[in-house]
Amino acid sequence: MTDPVAKLPSELDQLPDRDPEETAEWADSLDAVTKAAGPHRAAYLMRRSLQHAEGAGIALPKLLETDYVNTIPTAAEPEFDGDLEMESRITAWNRWNAAAMVTRGARYGVGGHIATFASAAWLYETGFNHFFRGKEGDGSGDQIYVQGHASPGVYARAFLDGRLSEQQLDNFRQESGGDGLPSYPHPRRLPWLWEFPTVSMGLGPLSAIYQARFNRYLANRNIKDTSNSHVWAFLGDGEMDEPESTAALALAAREQLDNLTFVINCNLQRLDGPVRANFRVVQELEGAFRGAGWNVVKTLWGSAWDELFQLDTTGALVRRLREVPDAQFQTYATRDVAYIREHFFGAEPALVELAKLLSDAKIAECFYSSRGGHEARKVYAAYRAALAHKGAPTVILAQTVKGYTLGKGFESKNANHQMKKLSIDEFKGMRELLGLPIPDSAFDSGLVPYGHPGADSPEVRYLQERRAALGGPAPARRVHTVALPEPEERAFKALYKGSGKQEMATTMAFVRLVKDLMRDKQTGRRWVPIVPDEARTFGMESLFPSAGIYSPLGQTYEPVDRDQLMYYKEAKDGQILNEGITEAGAMADFIAAATSYATHGETMIPFYIFYSMFGWQRTGDQMWQLADQLGKGFIVGATAGRTTLTGEGLQHADGHSHLIASTNPASLNYDPAFAYEIAVIVKDGLRRMYGQAAPGEDSNVFYYLTVYNEPKQQPAMPEGVEEGIVKGLYRFKEGAPASAEAPRLQLLASGTAIHWALEAQQLLAADWGVTADVWSATSWGELRRDALECDEALLRGEQRVPYVTQALSGAPGPVLAVSDWMRAVPDQISQWVEQDWSSLGTDGFGLSDTRDGARRHFGVDPQSVTVAALAQLARRGEIPASKVKEAREKYGL
Repeated sequence: MTDPVAKLPSELDQLPDRDPEETAEWADSLDAVTKAAGPHRAAYLMRRSLQHAEGAGIALPKLLETDYVNTIPTAAEPEFDGDLEMESRITAWNRWNAAAMVTRGARYGVGGHIATFASAAWLYETGFNHFFRGKEGDGSGDQIYVQGHASPGVYARAFLDGRLSEQQLDNFRQESGGDGLPSYPHPRRLPWLWEFPTVSMGLGPLSAIYQARFNRYLANRNIKDTSNSHVWAFLGDGEMDEPESTAALALAAREQLDNLTFVINCNLQRLDGPVRANFRVVQELEGAFRGAGWNVVKTLWGSAWDELFQLDTTGALVRRLREVPDAQFQTYATRDVAYIREHFFGAEPALVELAKLLSDAKIAECFYSSRGGHEARKVYAAYRAALAHKGAPTVILAQTVKGYTLGKGFESKNANHQMKKLSIDEFKGMRELLGLPIPDSAFDSGLVPYGHPGADSPEVRYLQERRAALGGPAPARRVHTVALPEPEERAFKALYKGSGKQEMATTMAFVRLVKDLMRDKQTGRRWVPIVPDEARTFGMESLFPSAGIYSPLGQTYEPVDRDQLMYYKEAKDGQILNEGITEAGAMADFIAAATSYATHGETMIPFYIFYSMFGWQRTGDQMWQLADQLGKGFIVGATAGRTTLTGEGLQHADGHSHLIASTNPASLNYDPAFAYEIAVIVKDGLRRMYGQAAPGEDSNVFYYLTVYNEPKQQPAMPEGVEEGIVKGLYRFKEGAPASAEAPRLQLLASGTAIHWALEAQQLLAADWGVTADVWSATSWGELRRDALECDEALLRGEQRVPYVTQALSGAPGPVLAVSDWMRAVPDQISQWVEQDWSSLGTDGFGLSDTRDGARRHFGVDPQSVTVAALAQLARRGEIPASKVKEAREKYGL
């Protein structure tokens, strides 16, 4: 009978076997070992052989999973560079104050998380004491992405080193009165401390990868030496379920980002229960990261396990650890020793015999608390290994107990993420465990006290000395504002002049402007063009050979279009970030570039261009992250509008991004109609964000522009319209009255809709004797923002009139607004318009059709605008209602 396994196809079947007899001998040897010593011994020998081959430089596929043990054996751990006893006392104070802060806040119902930092304390403290570079040393320091739920521990450390007061700790999650602390890492709320917002979960790991990549980009373009900057991202094992968390792992490995380390706190719990109840999340993560090309360091077991592994002469313990699912291991941590003896060690005879050699105290220590992530020496060894590894990023899988040191009521309990406080008795138990000198009398008020060893205590001096040696406090955000010089005027003048008889889409106008600005001698190299594999769609291929596409490898191949003028050129110092089909990755690029002024003290000017439908709708969470991180730059929604991108249909037809964008206070949103408007807006944006902001202006903003792919003749800029363009509204073309008694109205239009309004202006005059003035509404959002500020001023007793009210003051007749967006977009300003108001828009789902067909479908084509204008006049009694019916029939509506 033949072996059925031998019939399975394999890639080896395609390779010639030069010595089948030798191959058979190797197979026979493996069979013999299996028969004599068992399959576990055979598997061990095979893995040892693979390990030896890898060390010898023999090219073989790597194993995706290793045993459920520490990557670095205890005997191989480096010497610990510090005073472990002192660091233990510092960590104890920080544990205490983190828990006290959240518990004290619970009396106000503001919540907070205790268990996350309790499990991860040593992961942070080891980094702060030995690894994280500050910003006061050479270079930019390290970039540290703190897991959001661990923020109380970082606040506690800042309190210990004198950067926060007790009052500020008591204002945790209470910011409205001033001097409060935000719940999570929020740079906009606490800009001197936090650099990177990491909640929503999943955005931290994605951003960390692109930050490490952008560090290399700055270095390869000779803008900033970032060789001493390392990116550390602290994550939870449950957080890795977010698709963004693993979306760019291959990029990090492909570009050999050994300046990046992920530290995943594997406490086996997410918010409601086990991360992988029926499986093993550590092994799953190891396979995912190894498969993507990362270096994996597992730090799972504390030193108490050393004795157990030494006694495991048969490998039974290691096998058992690999087969126990996570939820069961959590159960062991909450049950008595008898239960562990029966259910863990009772699985096979070899383990029963091993357990007989162990005391109950040893078993309790191993299963209740001894984890690699709770021991500074093991964490230190993992971090050293991460920094030493070259050619690939490193992930450290550190196992901990969620709620560690908080008492049996917290540790490993499914509900501990939602448990916001400890009782006084629980705090006293924690005090004894941590060995803190806090007397019982300190609890007399009924409140848990904060603890501090004193500003001149050995603990504080040690902490500050360690940070001084590493380059100052961390985390810390530093901004050294240096205004960029204004670009030369000629780039803008080219668009001011218009296009003459030549037709040009506003998308092309924007690209042409940026292309000219990138040539500016002083600021051109600071532009960072970002596009998610759609550059040719937007006419940007002309930038390929001139600016180059960034690749850390340069161009290792001959491009297929090398003989063409606009060939696909990749370069190590390339300026363009062409990201492939990943809006999330491109947006992470943008955030790194948009905040480089703070992260590295190097001001960059990113512009990110994309299909407008796939911006705010797909990556809106990152837009808020950008705002929170105080990022600056230009986000460009191209092929905008619900009817302008011909033929693409529903999922490409954007009629709502301006409405979504209007919800973000840091986003200045513009829908320019003409090329010259784009020039004015970009010029003013450069002034505000990178030059000299006017008094009262916030420079920590970003611009969202929508541009269209519909070719039109671009007019020259009229005189005196710049202020109106920036503020959001100006009269573009006044109607010529047929007579003094002729009915009159105001047509407000944005973006490509200006052309429908202009044609409707002609139809109204020629067919119906109605005069219409056409206004270009460059920004419905900025008009609303200004009006809201006026309303707020009124509450303070200040009398201010909104700009939109001033601009339209005295304009005769009603107002009709029209755009290629849903009606809610222009309706944002209706309450501040004194005239009768109505609007037209593209509400509903998009559809595939010609531009004319789609516009007729939505009722925004020039004829529909004309009929809507007549209907508005008829309601006011200025024309007979019969004229409306006549117009509908005339235009076939």
